[in-house]
Amino acid sequence: MMDTATLIARESFVERGARERVAGLLDAGTMRELLDPFERLRSPWLAEQDIVTQADDGVVIARGAIAGTAVVCCAVEPAFQGGAIGEVGGAKIAGALELALEDAEAGRPVVPVLLLETGGVRLQEANCGLAAIAEIHAAIAALRAHVPVVGVVAGPVGCFGGMSIAAGLCSQLIATREARLGLNGPQVIEQEAGVDEFDSRDRPMIWSLTGGEQRRATGLVDTLCADDAQAIAAEVAAAVAAGPEDPARVADVDAALARLARIDGDRRAEAEWVRDAFQTPTDDGSDS
Repeated sequence: MMDTATLIARESFVERGARERVAGLLDAGTMRELLDPFERLRSPWLAEQDIVTQADDGVVIARGAIAGTAVVCCAVEPAFQGGAIGEVGGAKIAGALELALEDAEAGRPVVPVLLLETGGVRLQEANCGLAAIAEIHAAIAALRAHVPVVGVVAGPVGCFGGMSIAAGLCSQLIATREARLGLNGPQVIEQEAGVDEFDSRDRPMIWSLTGGEQRRATGLVDTLCADDAQAIAAEVAAAVAAGPEDPARVADVDAALARLARIDGDRRAEAEWVRDAFQTPTDDGSDS
């Protein structure tokens, strides 16, 4: 338990905007934003629906260094459209990752750091956003052969939809207790399966199943970190320096299939039995 003085002195990472989060991770004086708001790369689709646009389309891309290692940070702004990914913002992320891949293949490694705070694709942009997310997935998978791809899910907006797959593809995934991670959000599950299956108003139940602590316990997150800007920066720096080796979470497909086979689809999900089902079997058949 954190003492009161430490809690008061701690600076929240979650409460920072996307640009502030990136600046806090990078070495002092190294941040260089690409396609910044002065480029006026706005969504062409939101205005058509009388929705206010944003000059960076809710995505911050910046080159810089972390402990001297070249990185490119892609940060989603949760305060704009709930962090939803559209054509322009998605293209910015995909383009940054594809350029990092070109650099890696040319012997100039650049480590991607993804700060993910998003509900997934922006519904107003439908297939345009989905196409961008597919490109993001492909780039992450290709990059992992050369450099670690570091993901951070920090705030209560969480990471859902196609971008939750992007999070799962990362070499190292860091989350806070406040974060959530899931393919479908609570309201979508309730809509499709009914309130008896998933009550989107039951916040304790939602965090018990999709919150950062549960996702770490079930092996879907590699590192659980307090909402402390310095602590998260230290974990990101360690992940950037770790090298491109894939964790079992990404590489061991057979273990993932075995876990899924132990899930009873007819049973309403509860935190404890989901943790039990996701335990990794040992060679002697017992659970570790």
